[in-house]
Amino acid sequence: MPKRVDHEERRAQIAEALIQVAGRRGLHAVGMRDVAAEAGVSLRLVQYYFETKEKLLFHGLQHLTDRFTARVGARLAAAGPDPGPRATVETLLLASLPTDEESRTFHLLYSSYSVLSVTDDALAAQPFIDKPDAAENVLTGLLEQARASGPADPGIDARTEAISLLAMTATMGTSILVGQRSPESAIAVLRHHLDRIFATVETPAAG
Repeated sequence: MPKRVDHEERRAQIAEALIQVAGRRGLHAVGMRDVAAEAGVSLRLVQYYFETKEKLLFHGLQHLTDRFTARVGARLAAAGPDPGPRATVETLLLASLPTDEESRTFHLLYSSYSVLSVTDDALAAQPFIDKPDAAENVLTGLLEQARASGPADPGIDARTEAISLLAMTATMGTSILVGQRSPESAIAVLRHHLDRIFATVETPAAG
């Protein structure tokens, strides 16, 4: 009896191959043939599942986002059942800094997708991410809760601080990638700003 093919598993396998080869060579330089070789499947099979390079890239972005979400979830779980708002905010931001191979690949490819979504007509026709303000909304909610309950400075504007923290983290992530600063110095800058926001110091998240 022939083995039943799990199509979602096969699509995930191909998307993972895209991420691996793009992490080494850059997203702009990756073709469907390269992905097929990385996945150990035929080019025809990649074309069967994704038809065009643009569809493969978009699915790869979704797969990359799912991986990042799982990474954040694991870090939050490791922080304990009630880490507090400061540690939760810090954990969310630290997860996106390129401090190891996985987070480096995430930052590199997510930045590349951002550029391609502007310059590539096929990718521009699709939403870059399903909920572009999701991270901003989550951080804003956490800061609002912290402001109301006491740990955060009652005078902060939660939305503005959330936007600033995300922008700063993204920029510092790029500076780490290009060798301008070390991960340790970027984490120190991030914690400096969190010290300003939070009046009551909690135990910092693991860096």
